[in-house]
Amino acid sequence: MEHRQLGRSGLMVSEVTYGNWLTHGELTGREQAVACIRAALDAGITTFDTADVYAQGAAEELLGASLQGVRRSSLVIMSKVCLPTGDGPNDRGLSRKHIMESCEASLRRLRTDYIDVYQAHRFDERTPVEETLVTFDDLVRQGKVLYLGVSEWTAPQIESALTMAGELGLRSRIASNQPQYNMVWRIIEPEIVPLCLREGIGQLAFQPLAQGVLTGKYGPGQDWPEDSRANAGGRAPSFINRVLGRELLSSVESLRPIAAASGLSLAQLAIAWVLSRPGVASVVVGATRPEQVKENATGAGKPLVEDVFRRIDEALGDLIDRDPAKTAQMMAVKPAWARSRS
Repeated sequence: MEHRQLGRSGLMVSEVTYGNWLTHGELTGREQAVACIRAALDAGITTFDTADVYAQGAAEELLGASLQGVRRSSLVIMSKVCLPTGDGPNDRGLSRKHIMESCEASLRRLRTDYIDVYQAHRFDERTPVEETLVTFDDLVRQGKVLYLGVSEWTAPQIESALTMAGELGLRSRIASNQPQYNMVWRIIEPEIVPLCLREGIGQLAFQPLAQGVLTGKYGPGQDWPEDSRANAGGRAPSFINRVLGRELLSSVESLRPIAAASGLSLAQLAIAWVLSRPGVASVVVGATRPEQVKENATGAGKPLVEDVFRRIDEALGDLIDRDPAKTAQMMAVKPAWARSRS
């Protein structure tokens, strides 16, 4: 497993980050989740991503317990704050009260004294950016957080935060951006990527496999695998149904010969594609089985020749979405992507 610098910060992250959204506490049992984390460590993955809202804290608890006994300094643990963690009026957002309380709760659940990268999970329109940035800076000064990041912020929101941090004379600044990014969802390319490259902010791309669709496991006109997210309970089907349209699945099938010619599986091709894009430090990938972790990890360190990018673009054609207005609008997919309700 290779490691990359996170933007212009000094932090090194593994090219594949293990993420536990919609898996730990929801799709997998405890024993299976622990096995996946152990498989990640065995594969050389040192970077782990979670959030306070994932399974309402259960994901952080399981990750913290599973990493006990592993030398803390060898790990990069990332978490997030903003989305609702309770029913109270202050159980959400980026106010000083919620950030401070949520950070303390995350530290307890993760069984650690500090979070390596603490991310604003979404932009909070209600809270002044100044209040959020000063609070984050205080956490860094206290040693409870080492680096700051954002997730699903627009380019103007990131730029305004950078300007405000400079005006306030804050020591800490945004080091990472965690966007949804894959071969078909490229909305960060027109505005966010150029800004982040200029400002030294690294991309931690989540959903590089588009909920598993880019692995080819969901063939057009076929029954979904019994143990897949499409057949799972809870929230998983609502997310994956947005990428189970017949036209999209057929286009994914057309990627098979491209992957084969490169000596890769479809999953490895998808991960290698994201890791080849400018500014990407790591891809955040979840798993429900240890063997998935192993295959995802082997997608790292696979350079692609220029002709592969051209063939991928030709195969996907008009299905590729580059609309920057869709930042933080995960469900706003093209009609041809979504599973028919008929």
